[in-house]
Amino acid sequence: MEKSLTDDPEQTQVAGYSEIHSRGSSPGTAYRGFMTDWKQKSEAGRTSWQLNALLALGLVLAGFVGFLVYQHFENLEGRITSLQGQLQEALERVGRASEQSQAALERATQAEQNAQQAALGRVQAEQASVETAAEAAQARQEADLATQQAELAREEADRIRERREVEIERLQRALSRIAETERTALGLVMRLGSDSIRFDFDRAVIRPEDRELLSRIAGVLLASYGFRIHVYGHTDDVGTEQYNQELSERRAGAVRDYFVDSGIDTEIISIRGYGKSSPRVPGTNPEERARNRRVEIGIVDTVIDYQGEAASRTP
Repeated sequence: MEKSLTDDPEQTQVAGYSEIHSRGSSPGTAYRGFMTDWKQKSEAGRTSWQLNALLALGLVLAGFVGFLVYQHFENLEGRITSLQGQLQEALERVGRASEQSQAALERATQAEQNAQQAALGRVQAEQASVETAAEAAQARQEADLATQQAELAREEADRIRERREVEIERLQRALSRIAETERTALGLVMRLGSDSIRFDFDRAVIRPEDRELLSRIAGVLLASYGFRIHVYGHTDDVGTEQYNQELSERRAGAVRDYFVDSGIDTEIISIRGYGKSSPRVPGTNPEERARNRRVEIGIVDTVIDYQGEAASRTP
């Protein structure tokens, strides 16, 4: 690219000088004029160049300052972003800390409630322990008292049993002088066979000769107490079952009626007929049938439960 004449000072100087010389001026005058003009133009050129340099320098400085400002804003924006992230993280930490604090508060509240319940439980347990101890002491006292009472009751029962044993033995001896009397687990049984009491055929009426024996028995029973009397009627095997059943019941009833007429309380006497179902001995000859035709009187002690004692001794 070629330079213009105005860009080179020497060329500009030559050109100016030639222009002045061509106007017809003297060389000295032309030269001085030229130099004056050239100096003015040089001064103007230098001033313009300096202004341009200052402008360029200003632009550079402005660009550099702008760059610095831009970098500063970039750094500031980064720091702001970082601060925002830190702030968000801090807020999250504060939220988590708040949740943890709330959870800790709830656990503390629950722990306090548990402690209160435990304390209440201990108080109740202590009260229950005191009450249990008192109840145990009272139970021991009651047990001791019950043991003493049971011991006294056993002693009293033994005394009663001894007295009843004496009474039964006395009763057995007295009745044995009248008719066959046997001791059983339930008391006494008198067996009034045909040799002791007789009934006419197909009848249930007490014969006059048998009343003395029944009167003696009634007298012994009236002198005793604490007994219940059961009268059982039996027949031999002659006749039908129904006939003998009814006959045994009527004969047992006749003996009961005689005892009642003699003064024995009807409330303590019961009857039952067995017919021919319970023979005393097996066989059908006259002697065996005579032994099976009988009235039995059962005497059971109502003061001592011999039936219960017999059951308790049964293995």
